[in-house]
Amino acid sequence: MQGEKHTAQADLLLLLVALIWGFGFVAQRAGMDHIGPYTFNGIRFLLGGLCLVPLALRRSQAPLVPGIGRIPLFRAGLLAGAFLFIAATLQQVGLQYTTAGKAGFITGLYVVLVPMIGLFFRQRTTAGTWIGALAAAFGLYLLSVTEDFRIEFGDLLELIGALFWAGHVLILSYLSPRTSPVRLALVQFVVCGVLSLFTGLMLETITLQALADAAIPIAYGGICSVGAGYTLQVVVQRKAHPSHAAILLSLESPFAALGGWLLLDELLSARGLAGCTLMLAGMLLSQMWPMLGDFRSRRP
Repeated sequence: MQGEKHTAQADLLLLLVALIWGFGFVAQRAGMDHIGPYTFNGIRFLLGGLCLVPLALRRSQAPLVPGIGRIPLFRAGLLAGAFLFIAATLQQVGLQYTTAGKAGFITGLYVVLVPMIGLFFRQRTTAGTWIGALAAAFGLYLLSVTEDFRIEFGDLLELIGALFWAGHVLILSYLSPRTSPVRLALVQFVVCGVLSLFTGLMLETITLQALADAAIPIAYGGICSVGAGYTLQVVVQRKAHPSHAAILLSLESPFAALGGWLLLDELLSARGLAGCTLMLAGMLLSQMWPMLGDFRSRRP
């Protein structure tokens, strides 16, 4: 009974993470009313990294997996941070040309892409991945491809970004057992923030007034999405069922669409809504397929 209570609490906290991340797309889009995408990403990732400093300084770090070689923290953080910089840049620049809701759903495709990319590294996958990928691909067609078979520029950037988000997940799955995961997160946020801010200084005009006007979106993007969201995910996923965690975190996409509708007056056409529904179904199916197999095996 106590275990079920802990699991329910973990599921509710993961749902909160999905809500925070979903509404983060709204903050990211609103922030660019005042500052450029690189400046926004630079400040929010450095702010998010700052939030992780107390957690990273704690002595009780998660132990490394026995039998696996250690990778120096700076080297691991540099690699993860470079992938994070590319993925976050494509997402943030793409948000200039598409809605928060569409960006959330297209970015969420990384859930389906991770096991498919893993095939190149001889990782096994399931039939559910392929069925989910087909549903998500058709949903993407309905959501983003116009009647003359063109994909909108912003949606294309988000789609390429989803590939890099998937690569980032695979890289973290390799690096995390070989170094401290919390400290790895801190270093990658700093690397991403420094690269973004340096690019912003080169390409964008930054003023104190613009930063003040964008303070609330920056604070949400840094403190909530990066700092609190990641910290909750790391702490809670130790107690949550892995399948539950993957499914609940997939709800980031509909929360992004909800936030866009509530706060930015974004609307989707019937075709777009059908596409979003298929994409979400594909994401959820790819995660729930092993659970369906367990259910079938338990039937008398």
